[in-house]
Amino acid sequence: MHWAGRIEKELEKTIQLVTGTQQIRGIYNEKKSQFDIKRNNPKDLVERVARDIAKLLTSKRRALERLAREAEQLQTDFPWLDSIKNLMENPYSMKLEFVDDPNFKNKVNYSYSAVQIPTDIYKGSPVILNELNWTQALERVFIDNRREDSSLRWQVFGSATGVTRYYPATPWRAPNKIDLYDVRRRPWYIQGASSPKDMIIIVDVSGSVSGLTLKLMKTSVMEMLDTLSDDDYVNVARFNEKADAVVPCFKTLVQANMRNKKIFKESIMHMQAKGTTDYKSGFQFAFEQLLNDTGAPRAGCNKMIMMFTDGGEDRAQDIFEKYNWPNKTIRVFTFSVGQHNYDVTPLQWIQYMVCVFVISLMCVFSSLSQEYLDVLGRPMVLAGPKAKQVQWTNVYQDALGLGLVITGTMPVFNLTADANSQVNIILFLSLQLGANGYTFAIDQNGYLLLHPNLQPKVGSRLSSMHPILQPKIRREMIDGKSGQKKIKTLIKSVDEVSHQYVFSTVYGSKKKMLPLTVLREYCNELELSNNNTEFLLNFIALMEKVTPDSKQCDNLLLHNLILDTGIIRQLVEKVWKTKDLTTYGFLAVFAATDGGITRVFPNKAAETWEEDPEPFNASYYRRSLDNKGYIFRAPYRTVNDELLNPENDTIGILVSTAVEITVGGKTIKPAVVGVKLDLEAWVDKFKILASNQTSPTSDNRQVQQTCGPTSGCEMDCEANSEDLLCYLVDDGGFLIMSNQKDHWNKIGMFFSEVDPYLMHALYNNSFYNRKQSFDYQSVCDPVPSSNTGAAPRGVFVEAEGMDSRETSCVTIQTQFYFTNINSSYDILQDCGNCSSLLTQSIFVCRLIHAKRLNNTNLLFVVAEKMPCNTCEVEKLSQAETECILANTYTSAVGSLLRSFENTSDCGRGHSFHPSLQTLLMIQLFLLYPIASPHILPLLL
Repeated sequence: MHWAGRIEKELEKTIQLVTGTQQIRGIYNEKKSQFDIKRNNPKDLVERVARDIAKLLTSKRRALERLAREAEQLQTDFPWLDSIKNLMENPYSMKLEFVDDPNFKNKVNYSYSAVQIPTDIYKGSPVILNELNWTQALERVFIDNRREDSSLRWQVFGSATGVTRYYPATPWRAPNKIDLYDVRRRPWYIQGASSPKDMIIIVDVSGSVSGLTLKLMKTSVMEMLDTLSDDDYVNVARFNEKADAVVPCFKTLVQANMRNKKIFKESIMHMQAKGTTDYKSGFQFAFEQLLNDTGAPRAGCNKMIMMFTDGGEDRAQDIFEKYNWPNKTIRVFTFSVGQHNYDVTPLQWIQYMVCVFVISLMCVFSSLSQEYLDVLGRPMVLAGPKAKQVQWTNVYQDALGLGLVITGTMPVFNLTADANSQVNIILFLSLQLGANGYTFAIDQNGYLLLHPNLQPKVGSRLSSMHPILQPKIRREMIDGKSGQKKIKTLIKSVDEVSHQYVFSTVYGSKKKMLPLTVLREYCNELELSNNNTEFLLNFIALMEKVTPDSKQCDNLLLHNLILDTGIIRQLVEKVWKTKDLTTYGFLAVFAATDGGITRVFPNKAAETWEEDPEPFNASYYRRSLDNKGYIFRAPYRTVNDELLNPENDTIGILVSTAVEITVGGKTIKPAVVGVKLDLEAWVDKFKILASNQTSPTSDNRQVQQTCGPTSGCEMDCEANSEDLLCYLVDDGGFLIMSNQKDHWNKIGMFFSEVDPYLMHALYNNSFYNRKQSFDYQSVCDPVPSSNTGAAPRGVFVEAEGMDSRETSCVTIQTQFYFTNINSSYDILQDCGNCSSLLTQSIFVCRLIHAKRLNNTNLLFVVAEKMPCNTCEVEKLSQAETECILANTYTSAVGSLLRSFENTSDCGRGHSFHPSLQTLLMIQLFLLYPIASPHILPLLL
């Protein structure tokens, strides 16, 4: 295919001339005496990182232990005051002054701590006032901790009463216009308050459970699920005359991760009440699930049954005698829901004879969740120092605006109450692994703690994110083993590369580390800024005060930066300024270096530069390092994007290539250079290069040869654009150029959206392969509820402007990439049964030519137009779709506390019978979110 050869030569000649690829190689070779090349030892690097993080966690652990120790002593020594004064109502209270601190991304005051109390707790009660009084003494500990370790972030004490005291003080921010924050429901508090648990939830769905009672049950069960973490295992069953799992495919206990809890909640919402109550069926199902050893993963610590019921006549004595007597190794909690007239004797018998904890529930479970957590915390108290271990949470969104954090948490024991202390930390690691090397860490459940692509999720609960690892490597990391392995993988774009994974254990914690791209901190006192001009001014101001060899600066990073600055300046002066970019059809020329420099020319092009200024974060930079030749990329578009106007809108095609030099027998790629093509100019040039033209005339005009019935020449991409389709498609299957006039708005689209029949032919003939990848950090829109039904129309209508609640989900995306085909191929596409306005249903075919362009990531495709409007073919897609995944391997964590039980309070329970006014108030409260246009409803 001679057209392909002409396009290859023109691209390479023009881009190499304008970018100065050869010249920058020469400049680097001239400066080779100013730098050394050393090969990284992956094993040494990951072991050093593991040691550094272990050292960092140790310093945070000491601060946490000091805080917990002081809290226990202060709580023990504090005298209870019945008539304590409410200082919060003092109108003459001092107003605190706050200063901006970029480390906290907030205004803070380092001299004081601040307090948050949940909105549903009376702030003037003696319990709360006494809690505020004694916890104020923790300020001294907070300040001492920060003095010893300035890298500490938030220090928080969370009490079983709901009081949160945090340091440094900052104004509390209530998200989503209503403050639902309760420290007792935060991931770090729940994880620190109890050991991992195996839980069976059984829900009474007999005919007597209906209306408000059923709504309360459903909501309360979902709230209970939210108190479970990834260290816990759970199953949910419904029962009347018989019991069965609400999720049929969950045959046994499953890990209480976000994905499984979401599946449970969807099934719980569809539960219906019918039949009669039979406690035996529910308890038998629960005991058999907990006691049968199926070999499936379990927490192996606390075992418990949670029963939600409106009451019944059965005692299920024989079931308890069979499964839980005489040792009573399984705790049972019974939640009596709603108002009912049943005889309470059976529940009282269970309460006193079987050691069951009975809690009456006339509101959602969240308001009484602390009682259930108090019971689970007793074995930890009785176990003493053995249970006082620092635990590190998974990644979650900080409520005070710090972003993604992991938290160290430790219980504070007292005879009257439990509490937890936390210390937030953010880990920063050195930059030594290049643009495509990175560090990540996973916890004992295989979820990511650190990763350069880790993103905040909807809400603030624990995220369910997994690294893309082979199961064997993932299991070895969870088990604390060390090793290394090279595997072939597709990076986020389309490049298939080999990555060497090296892993080791962080001793003294349950975190595992792997080879992080971090924000470059050249010097400790350098004030970072996302504004490029502001950052440069800060950098110049600092360099006037310190030298590059200063101890407060990273000498290697700084010398690399200075070296690259000089090299790029020479490139600009020697090459870029001597070329008229418009003549060559270029909008801009650019270079990015390993030292952190990104230079765009001319300056007006830099004003509209949309790529990441940090080279290691820029996709074009990373792709160029992993590939040879020129990498083309068009601005990504979808069929839903707004239409562009060719007269007013300019489309730039980014083209980049790595600069490769050899010094002392070692090859490195210290920079990437490239251009931005003017699409309009290069489409014209593309059509000329793929046409049948003779030599230029004396006035440099190209003479086009006319093809007709008697000329004997072949059609070309310029003169015959109505009959011949000519495309440049990249290695991911996205359109880069086309000879079709109506394709201006389709540049950058997935090719199957442009020509599904042609893309299908290319895939069928092995020009492309495809691979599915999972995005565990996706956010999905809520599924709209159906508005159809047989019931009469209600009096309540949803107000306009209701806030939609996006949810976390897992999506699957299909990536297309080139196979190993490098030659030119002719394809005869059989379109099968085709139909059009001019022809009736006939079998037709068309001829397709396809060839990879050497030294690029492009495929040149020429095809005859389809002879008809429709064709029987599968339309390929690479869009994300939601999916469901199987369970993965995890490891138990925390103190395995089973046999310590304080029976002195066994059988304690309470209940109350609300008045008619109380029931009416609850009903109105349930309906209130439906009528409110701006509140995210917690209740259904």
